[in-house]
Amino acid sequence: MSHGLAQEKLAYLSSHIERYVDDGKFPGVLCLVTRRGQEAYFHAYGKRDVQRNADITRDTVLRIYSMSKPITSVALMMLYEQGHFQLDDPVSRYLPAWKNLRVYDSGEGSRMQTSALATPLTIKHLLTHTSGLTYGFMGEHPVVSLYQQHGIGGLAVKGTLEEMVQKLADIPLLFTPGTRWNYGVSTDVCGYLVQLISGQPLDDFVRERITGPLGMTETDYQVVPSARDRLAACYQFTDGGGYKLRDDPETSPYLERPTFLSGGGGMVSTIDDYRRFTRMLLNKGELEGVRLLGRKTLEYMTTNHLPGNVDLAAMGQPVFSETPFEGIGFGLGFSVVVDPAAANVLDSPGEFAWGGVASTYFWVDPVEDLCVIFMTQLIPSSTYPIRRELKTLVYQAIVD
Repeated sequence: MSHGLAQEKLAYLSSHIERYVDDGKFPGVLCLVTRRGQEAYFHAYGKRDVQRNADITRDTVLRIYSMSKPITSVALMMLYEQGHFQLDDPVSRYLPAWKNLRVYDSGEGSRMQTSALATPLTIKHLLTHTSGLTYGFMGEHPVVSLYQQHGIGGLAVKGTLEEMVQKLADIPLLFTPGTRWNYGVSTDVCGYLVQLISGQPLDDFVRERITGPLGMTETDYQVVPSARDRLAACYQFTDGGGYKLRDDPETSPYLERPTFLSGGGGMVSTIDDYRRFTRMLLNKGELEGVRLLGRKTLEYMTTNHLPGNVDLAAMGQPVFSETPFEGIGFGLGFSVVVDPAAANVLDSPGEFAWGGVASTYFWVDPVEDLCVIFMTQLIPSSTYPIRRELKTLVYQAIVD
């Protein structure tokens, strides 16, 4: 037991996630725990496709949605390491149409009042979600309405990244960059910058520079042909409890290459593929002789970059999640634990993480030499407090 997790205590984790499936809350679940370079725990339970009675298995392909964001952030920082830009560069230097961006003040429609930016929108603002950009499903707000009218920032987006960037040039920001934290299309803009700087489509860059070298053979912006029969169904929580089918795996848009390559939420993966990505992160940029980023770069990305070292709760925290963000900061593509006591959950300082809207989640704990990945397919991720519960159920099993 050199991984230091007690199997009898990990049984609590198994029974807990099985109960979610047995109670009709999740269709099926996968959970994988790696510590000290060893697999300490794996469990698959339930169905990948309830309608077809197909079991969820270790090689099931799932929509990871916003777990695409760390991959895109790594891609952009690989270009940063090559000297292509600085983090405090104004985004308008690369997107000239954004030179006259404005900030929302008041009103709506024809009565909307805006003002000029008091501070430039920088690339770092994009990576930290302090840009003032938003999503088209982030509550009711006149700016959110404009996103909806222009078809920006939904779960299914048509068009191209370039078209989105052009539309955003004419929509005001929610707030002055750097003053608040707000979940939005910032990482999609990062993906566009990857395309612009590298001269390659985002999927080609990610495949050639990240997933290919790491051996993540089934992680892409579409389901690879050999895995089409292993794509899970995706479900939507219903108000009366339970769930309904949202995306049928036999007719899913993920079976084809999209025109809109969403660095913020467009990828599919398997639990073992994503484990390779988390192991690279834990190893500070390197896996099995393949180095994507330098040690200092990875350490910098997983440091809290919120102004004054505050937590997300102090920056507004307008994000759909069952997890409070007291004690949680944000780095360049990841949430970062700054105060486990304030977070009110078992944690380690410096642990970094993120999840997806279909209730997928991962975290990397450098203190405990630990990576945890949880996969299911239920929208939204705020339906159940599974992420906090997983923390307790994994950490209570550490005995060495």
